[in-house]
Amino acid sequence: MLNYIKGMDISSLDEIEKLGAKFYDHGREDGLIQILKRYGTNYIRLRLWNDPKSPDGKPYGAGGTDYETTLRMAKRAKEAGLGFLLDFHYSDFWADPGKQRKPKAWADYDADRLEQAVYDFTKEMMSGFIKEGAVPDMVQVGNELSNGLLWPEGQVPNYGNIARFVSAGIRAVKETCPTAKIMIHLDNGGNNALYRKWFDQYVNVNHGEDFDVIGLSYYPFWHGTLGDLSANMNDIAVRYGKELVVAEVSMGHTTDDYIDYEKLAPENRKGMATRPALCEKVPFPMTREGQCDFMKAFLEVLEKVPENKGRGFFYWEAGWLPVAGSGWATEAALDYIKEAGPGGNEWANQALFDYDGNALPALAVIRDYQPK
Repeated sequence: MLNYIKGMDISSLDEIEKLGAKFYDHGREDGLIQILKRYGTNYIRLRLWNDPKSPDGKPYGAGGTDYETTLRMAKRAKEAGLGFLLDFHYSDFWADPGKQRKPKAWADYDADRLEQAVYDFTKEMMSGFIKEGAVPDMVQVGNELSNGLLWPEGQVPNYGNIARFVSAGIRAVKETCPTAKIMIHLDNGGNNALYRKWFDQYVNVNHGEDFDVIGLSYYPFWHGTLGDLSANMNDIAVRYGKELVVAEVSMGHTTDDYIDYEKLAPENRKGMATRPALCEKVPFPMTREGQCDFMKAFLEVLEKVPENKGRGFFYWEAGWLPVAGSGWATEAALDYIKEAGPGGNEWANQALFDYDGNALPALAVIRDYQPK
């Protein structure tokens, strides 16, 4: 059984530190990883993009998490004695249910070549991390795969190709690092029908390679109620017999704007993802106290999953401060994904630190929680 995971995704850390981000705990400056560890964090999650820059070398932003960048942060997590979850996106930039772009280098590949590319890339990256002493303790083969990966060949309803691509990645992980736990991750953690259909197709119809953990994303402003999350987790824990980890979760601590921190013109900043209409869907106010109350209620949901299969969580981008120069997409990225923008940070109000980098009370809730 997995030890209980109190995890943090800090994939933007390398970038924001270079831009001047500072972190504080009760007024004392310290490194983000060190502060998180004091508050009970035992695992770090880091995303990996294939080639997050333009052909002429301009970075796409959002952490710029290529191999070298992710390796730097992984080494720091391992040196701190923390577990390390490596999150393969199999894309040059964001991969989620709304977009699963093939990497530029794979743009003209058919399904057979994509299957081989996933295997080769996974094996190469895993071998590199292992050689450098940053051995992943868990590996996520794909990110938020609800609608598949490597579109269009691996887009729902092409479940056969989805299983082929995911299985290729799993085989590469098992060959290079047989001790690593393997996670398959979907979004929309309150949608039981989604999870049943997807995993029935993967496990029972297409006989995908075996894995260890079902990962879920759960954002209360997008993915239903905590009751929906509970019902889904309680069902799939028994139905598939896997351990469950909420691979992404967050909650706002304020609705105050951070325009003064980003130093962007209004037309160049996206602003917070949690618009007022979304905030109204959440039965917790987006305040420091509301963030604490949400985390307590969320942790209780994991506690009640049958057979003790609710094995923890990763808080998404716990330290993504609104420092000037860091955002979800640069001009080069917007050109690549053919979106008008704007850029800027849309997550700063959901971190576990205020806009000045001070640790928030929800960290103490996490620290003090004692799982069964």
